[in-house]
This record gives sequence, structure tokens and C-alpha cells, in this order.
Amino acid sequence: MTGKDTKSIPFAASPPTFEHIVTGIDESFLWRLDDYPWERNVWNFHPEFEIHLIRQGAGVAFVGDYIGAFSATYLTVIGSDLPHDWVTMTAPGEVIKGRDIVLQFHPDRIREAMRLLPEFVQLEGFFARALRGLVFSGETLVKGAELVERMGMQKGVARLALFLQLLDLLAGSTEYEILSSPEYSPKLDAEALDVLQRALVFIYRNFSTDIRLSDVAELAGMGESAFSRFFKKNTGNTFTDHVNKLRIWQACKLLAESDMPITDICFEVGYLNISNFNRTFLRQHRMTPSAYRRLAPQRRSMRDESSSR
Repeated sequence: MTGKDTKSIPFAASPPTFEHIVTGIDESFLWRLDDYPWERNVWNFHPEFEIHLIRQGAGVAFVGDYIGAFSATYLTVIGSDLPHDWVTMTAPGEVIKGRDIVLQFHPDRIREAMRLLPEFVQLEGFFARALRGLVFSGETLVKGAELVERMGMQKGVARLALFLQLLDLLAGSTEYEILSSPEYSPKLDAEALDVLQRALVFIYRNFSTDIRLSDVAELAGMGESAFSRFFKKNTGNTFTDHVNKLRIWQACKLLAESDMPITDICFEVGYLNISNFNRTFLRQHRMTPSAYRRLAPQRRSMRDESSSR
């Protein structure tokens, strides 16, 4: 794993940091267009809900204990205090202009409005689901992305109207996947996050090698058993599951974007034998690597069609 911009590595700049979000005095939510990377592209959490549209680029999404691939167009909703980051591999000095549009709002503002406008009560179920992170697909993705884009051209009441239309669309949709597991409940204190940061950076930089639990435990200054419990509690994944998710994510990219033989991909992403690779891939994707490769052009075509609508 070489040639990476350290700014593009999740958790590298800081552990999951508390992001202080400030909206304008005349705004009830924040709308922001971001280049990638920039200084606030880190694994972070905040009490505000976040609606996040990735307009271009591809990479790996980290939402709570979820690890998975993303590509444009990708629309997610992140609930209060759920750590998250979307990472694209970039060359040193490379900047992806306008990769992200971010909307952030505090759910308590909506709840205050419920006292006067009972129609807002229907959003409570949506807020509960979003606490684990949601990613949208189908017509919801197409229409939601359009609304997010249009907000950038509006101000005041016109922008607010589009925001409420977006909330109504997302709250009523069934075209979503829940990302983080219900068991995910990290201990978000500074000392734990500092240790976790160093461990996650090391794993991400070395998952394609013969990385061992003992190496990461030593880096964290813990025994293997203590670190294993610590890692599971604070990431929601065992060490082995976390490494396997990263390896299979990288394998999916190579299957979809290259003609590299599957056996070579197996060794490239860190597996020592093809049977273990196939078994792990099948468990995560419910299909074999060869089946995934056959479907990859179809998936790209479907994404391109959605993006062009």
C-alpha cells in the first residue's frame, strides 16, 4: 500500500473527533460544498444529524462498525454521535473539487417545531433509524441527490422548503440500507480514542500484509486479549473481521476495475490462500469473486444511469 496521501487515510489526522458545527443566525441547517481532502475530512462525530452526498469519486465508507465501498452518487444520513468518514485514495497533492455536499442539522430543532406543526411527528421514526446510519438507493437516491444539489442555488425560505421536501422523501422511503449494527456502542473518551486511532491507522496502512493481532496490540500498549476486547467494544468488529472487511473492499475494487487474475487479487489484498479468500468473500457478498466480477459492469452501468437522470 504505497503512494497514499496521509490526509486521505481515515483516522490519520485524529481519532473520531467531536466536530463543532455552527449554522448561521438566519439558518436552521448547514449546507456546505466540500473539496476532498480537506482538514475536516476525519473520522468524526457530532450531535447534529448529517445528510451527506458524494457527487464524484469512489472509496470506502466508515460508519460506526460498517465498512463498505461507495461511488458517485452516494447519499447517506448519519444520526447523532455516530462516527463516520468517507475515504478516497488520492495521490499526494490531488484534490477532488466538490466531492461532497454536507447538510447538518440538530434534530432538537425539528422536535421543537413538532409542538406547533404536528406533521413533523412523522420524522421521529426516520430519526430513530438514522442513528445507525442509512444509505439510499433507487429513485430515492436520484430525487434526493437532485434536492441536495438544488439547495445550493437557493437561500432563505426557498432553501428551507427544499430541505423539508428532502426530509419527507427520506423519511417515507423504503429504498435504504441500515449501515451500523445495533450492537455498536463505542466508549467515546479521549484516551480510548487516541489508542484506537493509532491502531486503526496501522491496520489501514498494512491490511494487505500479513498483519497480526499481536503487532497491533503491541502498538496500542496492551496484551492481545485486552486489546481484542477493547477493539471489539470500540469498533463493533473483531480484529479479524475488520481486516477482512478492508481486504474484501480492496478486492472488490480490483475485481471491478482491473483484469488482474482472481488468484493474484487474493494475494494482493493479503490472503495467503485462495480458499480462505473465496470463503470470506462469499460470506460478505453472498457470491463468489468470479460472480462479482461478472456483475461489476452491470453495476457500473446502473450507477451511471442513475447519476445521469
